[in-house]
Amino acid sequence: MNNFTVKELLLQQDYLEILSQKFPTISRAATEIINLKAISNLPKGTEHFLTDLHGEYEAFNHIMKNASGVVKRKINDVLGMTLSQNDINELASLIYYPEDKLQLVKEREVNLSDWYEITIYRLIQVCRDASSKYTRSKVRKALPPDFAYIIQELLHEDEDRFNKKEYYNKIIDTIVELDRADDFIINISAVIQRLTIDHLHIVGDVYDRGPGPHFIMDTLMKHHSVDIQWGNHDILWMGAGAGDRSCISNVVRICLRYGNLDILEEGYGINLFPLATFAMTTYEGYDYSKYKQKISSSDIVPDSDIDLLSKMHKAITIIQFKLEHEMVLNHPEYDMNDRLLLDKINYEEHTINIGSEVYNLNIQNFPTIDPKEPWKLTAEEKSVINKLRYSFLKSEKLQKHIRFMFAKGSMYLKYNSNLLFHASIPMNSDGTFKKIKLNGAEESGKPLLDKMEQWAREAYFGRESKDNSTDFLWYLWCHQDSPLFGKDKMATLERYLIDDKTPHKESYTPYFTLINDEKIAMMILEEFGLDPDNGHIINGHVPVKTVKGENPIKANGKLLVIDGGFAKAYQSETGIAGYTLIYNSYGMKLASHEPFESVEKSVNDGIDIRSTLSVVEKVVDRKMISDTDIGQELKKQIYHLEMLLSAFSKGVIKEKF
Repeated sequence: MNNFTVKELLLQQDYLEILSQKFPTISRAATEIINLKAISNLPKGTEHFLTDLHGEYEAFNHIMKNASGVVKRKINDVLGMTLSQNDINELASLIYYPEDKLQLVKEREVNLSDWYEITIYRLIQVCRDASSKYTRSKVRKALPPDFAYIIQELLHEDEDRFNKKEYYNKIIDTIVELDRADDFIINISAVIQRLTIDHLHIVGDVYDRGPGPHFIMDTLMKHHSVDIQWGNHDILWMGAGAGDRSCISNVVRICLRYGNLDILEEGYGINLFPLATFAMTTYEGYDYSKYKQKISSSDIVPDSDIDLLSKMHKAITIIQFKLEHEMVLNHPEYDMNDRLLLDKINYEEHTINIGSEVYNLNIQNFPTIDPKEPWKLTAEEKSVINKLRYSFLKSEKLQKHIRFMFAKGSMYLKYNSNLLFHASIPMNSDGTFKKIKLNGAEESGKPLLDKMEQWAREAYFGRESKDNSTDFLWYLWCHQDSPLFGKDKMATLERYLIDDKTPHKESYTPYFTLINDEKIAMMILEEFGLDPDNGHIINGHVPVKTVKGENPIKANGKLLVIDGGFAKAYQSETGIAGYTLIYNSYGMKLASHEPFESVEKSVNDGIDIRSTLSVVEKVVDRKMISDTDIGQELKKQIYHLEMLLSAFSKGVIKEKF
């Protein structure tokens, strides 16, 4: 214990008086010190890192339920010597989807009471193992109120102890007798799921491509401990939520491109009727074949619907091109003149000049474009985008999700010696940090990301008091100097209007090459105030093409790129269906996942996502809470409580009985 002088205590007297309101006696303060020191010596909690979810809710939800395979491994550890592999699969399936599994069990089990008792006993054993490295207080907070007392008793009593054996068994018998077995199983399964993931990191890109980002956001909002590092697709939706017209047009276009209008209409209540009516009247009779959706072969969509959606897709795409052209004109400081392409089109010859090259266009009809001012919206287009903007701003659920993204999210995060950010740091090809001048400030490295995060927050929360403030969110979506994007351009217009793939190419900025060098990775860790010898950089954004031999572990283990292709659109490139990085007290492991079949297959046949584990880093000494960021906070609390004890004992502060 620290030995404080009276002079030191008097200097902190005001703070100690406030602290004494919570710990009014020597006994209370000493008890808290004992508690905090004990917690510090528990193993660190398990962190899970996921990235680039891209709306794939079913796969994400299953990985949350099976904790990237951790739940089944716990079942194997506890019951593997006594259960067959089929029984292990069945128990795992029950933990993942208890409601669905219970319904199936009731249809096929002859002696349901026996099944209940055996199953509850097994679930308690698995839950006991999952809770073993946490304090009773932390476990108690994870328990459902209706069963908190019962679960505590079952977890902390030894079923083989002679004096308590009947007591233990009677609790289980009574749960079954009172028809509470279903509710108990559902609740204890949720506890197991919660305890296997102590903290969740989402390293960007919840949104776009897949059909369920709104469901993912609902799940994240219910999670007990989560943070998010913004990806460029997230910032696009954040910009749309702020009412930025360019961001809105991009969001609607991408949803139409991937056949995900349910996200807008059913998920967020966005009114697409004005866009539909405009598209039907304006693009009737024109060629819109290039704007058909990327529809799954399993989806049956009537031709009439495909026609309408294709027209809507074309209509919002042209609106987007116009808005973005005008955005660049309005912001010369963005230095994006190479993206002024609408005025480079020869509307009579149907060609476009890009640099020194001339390319043929793949469509000839632009009924809403005035070649003299091609970026000007027609009155009807203005009406459409303004009505969409109103709908985005008034969507209660969308605004709730975006506020959560701001509350739990950031440009980067330092957590337990690791640096998390979605894509990149702006750098020069010589390995130095690139200086970016915006809003009258010139910054690079960590100060640049800090400024950009501040401006992003101001863009959303100050949008009503400052004109064009939301434009910066569009900048973060697609500018080459955006840490969230990191390419020389976003060639959307080229991909839509030109069949020749030469101008489609988007080149990565220097960071993505430089970061393979361990020295560069260590320099970046130092820039952010982390120990380069013990820290890691964790990124997403760039799918790791394992089928081509690419390795997610780079820079001699200092960089981990964990985008393994959650989005189905990328799985043919990556060869897998996503990664989870798992960081527990023994070190880091990377789980690579095969595609998820379905909830039905998991429930009916016990089929799980197959995940392959590889060790990234194994620690020599097991990491305790004292070695973590939380441990540092506990040390500060212990220091101040010891100061309070000293103040009590020396009469500087009076005890409050």
